[in-house]
Amino acid sequence: MKNISSTVSIDDESTAAQKYTRGAMLLHWLIALLILANVTLGLTAALLPDGTLSDTGIRFVIDTHKSIGITVLGLAIVRVLWRMTHRPPPLPAHFPGWERAAAHLAHVALYVLIFALPLTGWLHDSAWVAAATHPMYLYGLVPWPRIGFIMQLDAATKEQLHTQFGALHTACSYALYGVLALHVAGALKHQWIDRHSVLRRMMP
Repeated sequence: MKNISSTVSIDDESTAAQKYTRGAMLLHWLIALLILANVTLGLTAALLPDGTLSDTGIRFVIDTHKSIGITVLGLAIVRVLWRMTHRPPPLPAHFPGWERAAAHLAHVALYVLIFALPLTGWLHDSAWVAAATHPMYLYGLVPWPRIGFIMQLDAATKEQLHTQFGALHTACSYALYGVLALHVAGALKHQWIDRHSVLRRMMP
């Protein structure tokens, strides 16, 4: 019994050492859920005819999309600061080198895109010609500024930038979809094919 108890204790300690901290788990899943919600809102707005974008209901969808984007940006900053002060668990030693490299690149790409999406969206919104007459409020409550130097540009330049930033924002969205698909596929491969329970690393 003593040997069994000792083995269980060692296994529990080993499993705990391979897990992310609770703060990292919370930030990971909260950001993931908000991104999924924003994808749904963004696609909903994109599929509607242009003439309906001024309707109150559609404005609510777009404004909520903006609010969630800014929230994701704030949480992404917190997540980077958390990662800098809380070392993540290493990948299992049995992972081949190419999988370690692929996982590292995927994580870097995810971090870059999590920042790029709300920033390009903020730039896109700041270049909106009607931004000055339509103040932005996070969730309809908290005033949020546009990017000042863009707001001060002439209307023609803002219109051009609005289109360019919108295209960049869309491109970042598709890039994020692709990286997320690879990220999820990799986790499921390890879980169901390789029988390596990597999902437990990010589960309470």
